[in-house]
Amino acid sequence: MKLAVIGTGYVGLVSGVCFASKGNEVICVDQDQSKIEKLSRLQSPIYEPGIEQLMEQNVREGRLSFTSDIQDAVRRSDLIILAVGTPSLPNGEANLQYIEQAAADIGMAMDGYKIIMTKSTVPVGTNEKIFKVIASRTPYAFDIASVPEFLREGTAIQDTLNPDRVVIGLDNRELEETLTALHKPFTDQIFVTDIRSAEMIKYASNAFLATKISFINEIANICEKVGADVTEVAKGMGSDQRIGSSFLRAGIGYGGSCFPKDTKALIQIAGNVDYEFKLLKSVVEVNTGQRYNVIAKLKESLETLKGAQIGIWGLSFKPDTDDIRDAPALEIVETLIREGAHVKLYDPIAMDNFRQQFDHPGLHWCSSAEEAAGGCDAVCLLTDWNEFKTMNLHKLAGLMRQPVLIDGRNVYGREQIEDTGIEYISVGRPQMGAYSEYPRKIAEVL
Repeated sequence: MKLAVIGTGYVGLVSGVCFASKGNEVICVDQDQSKIEKLSRLQSPIYEPGIEQLMEQNVREGRLSFTSDIQDAVRRSDLIILAVGTPSLPNGEANLQYIEQAAADIGMAMDGYKIIMTKSTVPVGTNEKIFKVIASRTPYAFDIASVPEFLREGTAIQDTLNPDRVVIGLDNRELEETLTALHKPFTDQIFVTDIRSAEMIKYASNAFLATKISFINEIANICEKVGADVTEVAKGMGSDQRIGSSFLRAGIGYGGSCFPKDTKALIQIAGNVDYEFKLLKSVVEVNTGQRYNVIAKLKESLETLKGAQIGIWGLSFKPDTDDIRDAPALEIVETLIREGAHVKLYDPIAMDNFRQQFDHPGLHWCSSAEEAAGGCDAVCLLTDWNEFKTMNLHKLAGLMRQPVLIDGRNVYGREQIEDTGIEYISVGRPQMGAYSEYPRKIAEVL
């Protein structure tokens, strides 16, 4: 099938490359000419493991191309995929200006029947708006479908090529055969529904996963006070098939481009129909507070942050991506600077993106985890990159002025911490290593 993908961000580029790998002819379109020039050199504008190799293969085999000419791309395609950004407005609502502009451009470019398939995350009812925008600009017939994406940054290619399910929303049932055939090479688990339900499935799915994360973080906070171990609690909960083990890892909360944006948008969607989504508001509140627990633990251990030297391991919101959108590190680092700390930063991939977002004379940009830890009063692990997981902790203790390690991702186990001399503070687990307060806390509870 001949496809045009409008937008070359995470969703658009990964979708385009993966559709091409299944034998379709794909044109990826972006109005940003610098992006197109980079893509034409087979350089990805996003960091995603394996994306450039897959791009190179499909370009070489003649199935994938890149252009900024949306009119030509639309006319050469049978199906157009909308994959432009829908960032949050200040009130939390999704900003639809980019998708409405793309729809207008498609309408003006059409020279015959087309299928318009929306993969951007959009509020319920948006595809009807898209239909009206296109219809007002073309005399040609077309159909609309909503096929939301569920990929995860860092594993986006794997998630796209091997999805748990594909959700197809359509109001014209004649499209079902065509769209099912398009997605059949990826999975047999295809769920077909109406457009509004498909739009809602995306928001509901992300809101539920965010709820699981905030729930286990609240349990972790209680575990710290009663001397229980949240990792053991999560295992026990997750073995119940009604609950499941995914998204039950306690830590410093979710970030990135999806969960923060989509939870806020769903709260606004509910508000627009005069419904207060109290549960989801609490989920967002818990998530925001969770990242500040790192600051509280630092203060408890060091007494004051003014003049303290703090090392930060990890700036992206998760490993295997350079995405720092709504990353916990942003608020944690900004708070440390306001408190008068000297901060040393290191991330394997996301340093440049973070520096563009936040820079300050009190920040020292490091080229390795060891450099970031050297001479520090405490190190905070905020992203669970593999190189942090395999760090020699005896060596780490020797590098630091005070061996305090705040593990925001519960990376290390007791056997790794013992005999290192490190004061190890994690999330929802009994304190381990030097200066352990676990026996005292148990005594207080009893």
